[in-house]
Order: sequence, then structure tokens, then C-alpha cells
Amino acid sequence: MLHITLRQLQVFESVARQLSYSRAANELHLTQPAVSMQIKQLEDNVSLPLFEQLGKRIYLTEAGRELYQYSCSISQQLANMEVALDELKGMERGKLNIAVVTTANYFAPHLLAKFCQRYKAVTVSLNVSNRETVLKQLADNLIDLAIMGQPPENLDIDSESFMENPLVVVAPPNHPLCREQNIPVERLAQEIFLVRESGSGTRSAMERFFAEHNIKINKGMETDTTEAIKQAVQAGMGLGIMSQHTAELELETGRLKVLDVQGFPIIRYWHVVNRKNKRLSSVANTFRDFLLKEATDLLITSKK
Repeated sequence: MLHITLRQLQVFESVARQLSYSRAANELHLTQPAVSMQIKQLEDNVSLPLFEQLGKRIYLTEAGRELYQYSCSISQQLANMEVALDELKGMERGKLNIAVVTTANYFAPHLLAKFCQRYKAVTVSLNVSNRETVLKQLADNLIDLAIMGQPPENLDIDSESFMENPLVVVAPPNHPLCREQNIPVERLAQEIFLVRESGSGTRSAMERFFAEHNIKINKGMETDTTEAIKQAVQAGMGLGIMSQHTAELELETGRLKVLDVQGFPIIRYWHVVNRKNKRLSSVANTFRDFLLKEATDLLITSKK
């Protein structure tokens, strides 16, 4: 008879998913020796090696791959049990696990604060990452909901748009183009653009737009944060394309200006996304409805 603990399976699932003891330790808030000890105890219990090391990397053995399938199924059953129990409690208690893409972090905390003021016993786990990481969290079933721009087409998900997400061209206030109106989009080929990293939804939208207009832009600095782009644009290093929501403060204070370019703003939408057929808790369903019905009005009201 196997004497496997849920904790051992939890640790194993994290190591197997990431193929890294150190990343699993960070995710579970454990030390790496503690993770190694749990894996060693699990291997002793099943009397089979679950991982093999080749060079500096670890891989699942055949037994490890088999156990990983079962551990994922058990984790899902436990999550469903937690949802069912939360539903019995109603909205008095519950936890919301949500991930947002980096650019959505400029407004998502405000919406979460409004939600938590209304449902005071709800606790929230918020993860802020780039688009590729958020998609992986969805695929691995690590989160209830995600907020992002364009939802993926190759993942089995449900998504609904809840708010416009206009992309604008920003420049420092002393840039010559700030004095012009109805700027031809071809004129931008003469400028240097500061861009987000590959995998960013904003960068993908920008590249699609210029490709549709047969324009090759000059790329300058590449960074993984919108904040760095804003600072670089203010310093005169080039122009930037970003969600207007991320630049509200700089636009209000005059540190950045939106250029009047033909074809802009590019109107995209913010979406709330979850895995299809995932059993959402009462808290997750209520927050999803909250976004769909109230997000736009709440953000407009907060700016007045």
C-alpha cells in the first residue's frame, strides 16, 4: 500500500511542471532542500525514480510522467472540492486566484480594491506577468481568471471583453510631431520606437498594425516593462506605443503627449478569461460578472 501524502504530490507536481527544484521551491515558498526531501520520500514510497538528471537539467522518468498525470487529476479534484465548499459558504468567504498581464496592472488593482470593499471576507491572490506567462498559468490550471488583451486562439478557453483598450503613440512633449495633426502613418517610419519584449500583447498588436500598412519601423530599446518605455520616451530616446490606460498619469501631468496619427488609437479590448469547462467558484463567478457589468463605469468615475 502506498503511503503518499498530498504535500508530496503538491511538491512533485510543481517540480514536474517546471522541471526545476529551485523554481518549485520559490513557487511553494520552501527551501530547495525541503523540496528535495519531499521528492526523495515520494520516490521511496513508490519504489521508483521519478526524475533523472542529464547534465544540469532534470527530466521525468516514465514513472514520473505517469505519476504527473495522476497528480494533476488529484489537484483538479481538490480544487473542485474547494470550489464546492466555497459555494456552500456563499460570498461570505472564498479566495480569488487571478493573473493579469503587465499592462493591465495599471487598473486591475483599483478594480480588485472596489470588489474587496464590497466583499470584505474575500482574499485575493494576484499575479502580474507578461502574456506568455499568464497563458501558461491558464494552461496549467493555476489560476481562476486572467485579465489580458487579445485572448489566445489555440487554448480551450472562455473569454469576454469588458472594456476598451486603446493603444496610442506617445512622445515627449517637446517632440516636433506634437505640433502636427492627422500625421500620416508612413511618417512614423522615420522615428525610433521603444518596444516591449517578444511575447507582449502590445508588441504583437503594434507589429500587426505596421505590417498591415507595409511599414518597417526602426526599433530602439527593447524592455519587458511599460514603465521603462515611458521613462525612455520622456528622456527623448524615441516614441512608444502603449495602452492609454498605462500612461494616464504622465498624460495628465504633461510628461507625455499622445500623437495624432492616422489609424490611431488602435482599439483593442480587455478580456476576462478562464479555462473552458473549469468549475469556477462563487467568488470567481461574481468577480467575472463584476468586471463585465461595472469595470468601465468604475474606472471612469475614479478619474473624475
